[in-house]
Amino acid sequence: MDLKRKLSRLSSAGPGSQARAPVNTVVAPVVETPAVETRVLAEAVPPVPPVSEAGTTTLAEVLVQALRKRLSMDGEGEAAHDAEAGAGATQDARARESRLADAVAQAREDGLARTRESGLADAGTRAREFVDEGARSRADGLVDLREEARRRFAAKQTGTVDGTPDPRVEALRQMLSFWAERQGTASARKAVEPVPEPRALPVEARSTPHGTVHVAEQLYPPEHRHGTAPVAAALDVEARLVAGLALHPELESVDFTRMLMLDTETTGLAGGTGTVPFLVGLAWFEDRSLRVQQLFLRRMGEEAPMLRVLAERMASSSCLVTYNGKSFDWPLLRTRFVLNRVPVPKELPHLDLLHCARRVFKHRGEGARLVHLESKVLGHHRVGDVDGSLIPELYFRFLRGTDGSELVPVLEHNQKDLLLLAALLGDLVRRFQSEGTEQQDPRDLLGFAQVAERAGDAERALTFAKAAAESGGPVGIEALVLASRLCRRSGDCETAVAHLQRALTFAKPGQGAVLHLSLTKLYEHSLKDLPRALYHARLAAPVELPTDHQLRLERLERRLSRQGA
Repeated sequence: MDLKRKLSRLSSAGPGSQARAPVNTVVAPVVETPAVETRVLAEAVPPVPPVSEAGTTTLAEVLVQALRKRLSMDGEGEAAHDAEAGAGATQDARARESRLADAVAQAREDGLARTRESGLADAGTRAREFVDEGARSRADGLVDLREEARRRFAAKQTGTVDGTPDPRVEALRQMLSFWAERQGTASARKAVEPVPEPRALPVEARSTPHGTVHVAEQLYPPEHRHGTAPVAAALDVEARLVAGLALHPELESVDFTRMLMLDTETTGLAGGTGTVPFLVGLAWFEDRSLRVQQLFLRRMGEEAPMLRVLAERMASSSCLVTYNGKSFDWPLLRTRFVLNRVPVPKELPHLDLLHCARRVFKHRGEGARLVHLESKVLGHHRVGDVDGSLIPELYFRFLRGTDGSELVPVLEHNQKDLLLLAALLGDLVRRFQSEGTEQQDPRDLLGFAQVAERAGDAERALTFAKAAAESGGPVGIEALVLASRLCRRSGDCETAVAHLQRALTFAKPGQGAVLHLSLTKLYEHSLKDLPRALYHARLAAPVELPTDHQLRLERLERRLSRQGA
């Protein structure tokens, strides 16, 4: 019975039963592994299952089966003996069972130890092999990715997709090469301008009772011409004509031999307290020569002496002549006088040639920029002139420490503007005085006619209108309408009708309705010719409201019926 219980304990660790911990536990040796290798092992090696007692149980089962077989054989042999040897046989059997149980337990412990050691060794070996294989596969994968990236980058550079050239890339390359060739050809055609040599700023420091002022001066002789216009012609203008041209009656009493021409270059066009005039250009006549004086501001904070010199010059002058000076130059200077605590000089009669030019040359439709009028009206074309939008930046560079060579074109630009003021004034007054007797642009003649009409000079306006009407077309039609209006005001209605009838010959289809309406009014109210008035009234329908047109027709028909009765 003892042997059976031992065998049952040994066989209780078989499959399906709970494994008991062995008596002598074998502790696996701890191998010190670096943190990186441990992490790689943890990521790459699947967890090794713990060594269970399955192998040991299997070996025990084999031993137990062998022992059972042997015991069964021994039991068959013992059954044949007599009962006389029972006690001695029992003792011998118990000794053999004890020795056999000890042998089985020792074999079980040895097998378990050997199995765990071999299992750990095999698991470590397999883990190292797996890590090495994973590292090699990662390295191969990185190499493959790098090769793929290099291949794709090379394909983009060469414009190929899967080894085939991309036609869009080829077309773009051809266009770029063609454009580069054209640019090279165009650059070769252009003459390379020599780099200008640095020039010193042509200003000198002058001591005045108010402080040091930096001045640049130049005297132009009487025969000097700016384009086609002589500069000294400004001295020959009549104050009456200038007042009519400027629509400024106050100028009739001005002595233009003492006029002062003014033009400024500033740090911006915004106006207000933040804009500073760093160059104030002045021009006046001495005998018949024109003296140009430029007051230059070398650094901020030195405005007061410059403004006092300007005030003294204005005190000895009769009027100011500017171009857009009423809106920009003089309001800006007046602000600088106040900010620098310099007494503001008495305001002089102001002739702004911008307003005159706009009224005279508006029919050209080309604007009234000073440089544009200089080339189109006076025939003077500037070469190498600085762009006005760059002037503030050039001055700021000078303040930051550059030499004065960049500001030399700015001073020349200001000088040309002052010369242009004198030449333009003389040319405008000369044309206004000629009354269209000389060859001029019909659009300018129409402009002079309208200015003369507004100035109340009907005779001069009619002369200009008749001269402009000779050109025909839209300008001729407008000039004849103006002449008709002037004749009607003077009471010459027959001539007024004749001008409108002539204008109808210039009008295109659909453009004569306004003329028919004017003729209707003249025939009905001035000439009392009702049949003709009704005829033209019926043709004036496009320019009248339907109700007004119907009332006009009914009124004329009633008057005609009463006249016939």
